[in-house]
Amino acid sequence: MNEPAFRPRMSPSALFGKEVVIVHPAWHSCGSYQSILGQVEAYRAMGANVSMVAVSTDPGFTPERSWIWRSYIESTPELDRDARFYAGAPLSALFHPSFLRNAVWPYAHGNQAIIRRALAERSRLSERLDSLSFDMVHCNHFFLMPVAERLARGGSPILLDSHDLQARQFMLMNQKIPWLRPHASYEAMLAVELESMRGADLLLHVNIEEHEVFSELLPEKRHALLYPAGPDAPRGPGGDDIVVVASNNTANVESVVWFLREVSPKVPDIDIKIVGNIDAGVRSAAPEEYRRYRDWFVGRVDDVRRVYENARLVLLPMVNGFGLSIKTLEAMASGLPLIATSAALRGMQGDVLALRDVTIADDPESFARALNRKAREPRRTEAQRRTSGVRAYFDAHFSQAVYRRNLEALVESLLENGRRP
Repeated sequence: MNEPAFRPRMSPSALFGKEVVIVHPAWHSCGSYQSILGQVEAYRAMGANVSMVAVSTDPGFTPERSWIWRSYIESTPELDRDARFYAGAPLSALFHPSFLRNAVWPYAHGNQAIIRRALAERSRLSERLDSLSFDMVHCNHFFLMPVAERLARGGSPILLDSHDLQARQFMLMNQKIPWLRPHASYEAMLAVELESMRGADLLLHVNIEEHEVFSELLPEKRHALLYPAGPDAPRGPGGDDIVVVASNNTANVESVVWFLREVSPKVPDIDIKIVGNIDAGVRSAAPEEYRRYRDWFVGRVDDVRRVYENARLVLLPMVNGFGLSIKTLEAMASGLPLIATSAALRGMQGDVLALRDVTIADDPESFARALNRKAREPRRTEAQRRTSGVRAYFDAHFSQAVYRRNLEALVESLLENGRRP
């Protein structure tokens, strides 16, 4: 059944003083990590005691090897306020005959669903977790459900954030990898995803399409559309930068390469700043374009939100990908005018296409025309950015306050109704 996102707020929160554990991949500098930060802040605001369990998606990252986690810990200082624990599969697991047969061999054919879940199943947990119990488990991504179920100990309710339909993401990622034939099918990976999700008590979906698809595929489960809390961004003082912000993943690389090949030659007098670790992906996928526009690439920055302080215009030239785009939410939070393809606004309500501060351009010619026109406009003042249409849309749908209110209502409903068999 589908659960409403809004319910009257109970005071104090049903989670006040309760123990909540958030299970998440050991990732950073990506959209998933930004969503997890929103979860942490929401549970803190509810008065819960929050614990974090970072699960490695690579073998060898066991908790006792503290040195191997150093880079990840240093890259995620926002989590230091809470109890932090770690989990990962030992290298020895890779050589067990059943793992080779049931996980490594399918992975050689591109079945990323099986290998990720298998690594989670064999993960060692931080020793101290054995002595802790939790009132609620919030799991991110289906493949970490084996860890979530261990922490729930058969009694605590589990919320699962699906973060889009992952089988589609895996198919996109697999396009340029030379897997053995026959390649793993979408249906095979989807079956693993759905079976894993059945262990959760409430399924949270971050965009409209995802919510509709999973509600149909798993009609026996509770579902809720819960937009993530978008990362806030500075709204001034403003400057002359025209920016593209992107991390290094398949969809982003394809999109930036499209922009460099198809749009940039049509705007020869305009300079762009491309921010994020996307530079490595573009250098590999399109070396000629990377060399031609090398000066545009800024690389990874410690706080990408600061990029918006001195910007005047944000470009969102996405041509591929699934699910809600966190960087689109971040751009909206800045209050800056946006030039975007329709794909950049996927997963949102249709009214977003009519916002006065968004110019939709789905082909190279219209994108270049819009860029030439918007680049000549006066830059927005801080006051104009605070009251812009995109900022108002962000506040109404993706702010931390809205996310916390909606999550709190769902949590209280789940605790009232109890677990389902």
